[in-house]
Amino acid sequence: MPTLKLFKSCALLLGVLTLSSAWAQTPASNDKSSAACPALLNHTFPRLQDEMPQSLCQYSGKVILVVNTASYCGFTSQYKGLEALHSKYKDKGLVVLGFPSNDFAQEKASNQDIAEFCENTFGVKFPMFTKTSVTGDSAAPFFKQLAKDPGQRPKWNFYKYLIGRDGRLIDSYNSMTSPDSKGLTQAIEKSLGQKAS
Repeated sequence: MPTLKLFKSCALLLGVLTLSSAWAQTPASNDKSSAACPALLNHTFPRLQDEMPQSLCQYSGKVILVVNTASYCGFTSQYKGLEALHSKYKDKGLVVLGFPSNDFAQEKASNQDIAEFCENTFGVKFPMFTKTSVTGDSAAPFFKQLAKDPGQRPKWNFYKYLIGRDGRLIDSYNSMTSPDSKGLTQAIEKSLGQKAS
């Protein structure tokens, strides 16, 4: 009798462990929100503030402005305009995503320094990710895709890519294009008016 009880207990425990293991190994892409994740957004980056992995799939259905940033650049003041843009349109479906990069040798040494600089100097609240390579062979796959679609890679800091609600690249903008420029603002507003397919 004790042997039968022991056998039943072991079988129950094995069942629970098997179920737990299967749940733990289920990829995040199987959940409903990620199932329709566009290929362009199927990337994960560590968040700047705590380096917790963040899937870009969470922004599916939104209009996205991707920007490679730097702390010591002549265009660094664009952080203010990017935050204003994000704040103005976030409730309508826009998200600005910042990717600090030292590819042009104008970024701070540590992710913590970058995070403190962005928050304390410009009050940045839009999502930021850890230091990322955006050009050349070492560029993150996400940026390689962005460069391939319009055929342009970032030529300097604060290069911008506008992605529509359908997860497709709409256009790219050079560093000289300020966040409040008429052309960019119009493109964002037009994209916000379109439904995700």
